[in-house]
Amino acid sequence: MHKDFFIYQAQTTKFAAGFEVEKAEGSFIYGTDGKRYLDFVAGVSANTLGHSHPKVVEAIKEQADKYLHVMVYGEYAQEKPIALCKLLAESTPDPLEITYLVNSGAEAIDGSLKLAKRYTGREEIISFKNSYHGNTHGALSVSGNETHKREFRPLLPMVRFIEFNNENDFDKITEKTACVILETIQGAAGFLVPEGNYLINLKKRCEEVGALLILDEIQPGFGRTGKLFSFEHFGIVPDILVMGKGMGGGVPVGAFMSSREIMETLSHSPKLGHITTFGGNPLIAAASHATLKEVLESGLMEETAEKEKLFRELLVHPKIKNINGKGLMLAVNLGTPEYTLTVAKKCMEKGLIVFWQLYRNEYMRISPPLTISLDEIRQGCKIILDILNED
Repeated sequence: MHKDFFIYQAQTTKFAAGFEVEKAEGSFIYGTDGKRYLDFVAGVSANTLGHSHPKVVEAIKEQADKYLHVMVYGEYAQEKPIALCKLLAESTPDPLEITYLVNSGAEAIDGSLKLAKRYTGREEIISFKNSYHGNTHGALSVSGNETHKREFRPLLPMVRFIEFNNENDFDKITEKTACVILETIQGAAGFLVPEGNYLINLKKRCEEVGALLILDEIQPGFGRTGKLFSFEHFGIVPDILVMGKGMGGGVPVGAFMSSREIMETLSHSPKLGHITTFGGNPLIAAASHATLKEVLESGLMEETAEKEKLFRELLVHPKIKNINGKGLMLAVNLGTPEYTLTVAKKCMEKGLIVFWQLYRNEYMRISPPLTISLDEIRQGCKIILDILNED
């Protein structure tokens, strides 16, 4: 399997691990080597409820026994997609009320940009330096790291970039701006959190000039920060909300959500303003509905603050410069990219899966399942500290 992986499957780096997976359950991934590995990454924030959560698996099995794909998105009424969209509407503040289901976070970003341009009739997009929104051409166009974009130009025109947490840049948001798009918590940049009233004042500026505010909650959404969506910590509601990753509990899904007034502009002039064959797939919607229901009803969100506190109490060491982030979305600064990669490799050897941040490789990612136990947190942190103490 290891050999065939490198022969037949396209790679994204020259140093893929090629770790051979046998099965995964709860907080652990089991390799074909007979060992189990504690997972502090959760598929890069995707496995909200851990691996193979029984309620998610059962929802998939039940739906598979009924039907799979039956028609392109938006034509037929199907139980699970409707239930998912209804529960999202009931669980989010006004004016968020209607959801467009797609296949990934990146597609949801592209759809949200189209929606903002269609609704406002404007062309300019404001995004943020060091932002990350995905790798389709549209999502890459509004991502803020030139190293990752340079070889794929030309990208979308009329995209301008401002600095996160810098209100002096607000004057660049004008009557020409269709939308401002940002991650509520900047992910690839090292889990940077909005400071003070930054988001409140940003929303105010958007309202002053008639621009829409799009919040990318693909990583922090679905309870990861202790709220269903992290914007709820900061006293605002976006005009368009984008979600993905942890939404499906381990299956591929994305969505963007807005008011009915805004969303309906995709249905005319031209009609079919966004088209997706498999968006709203009933199997995926069943898994997503089960995930959302469990996040809302299980008490896991209420446990997140305690788990974050434990991580911060345990991960104290001279080699740890600082820890960014919120809830179970933490970035541990180990000083240099080289050392972080070394620590990640040694953690894997000792049975712990960690990762690094895309742009800031000196930061080690910790984004475990919300279901992780306090004992499992202690176990994993001990492995990290033992490695830091080795030299």
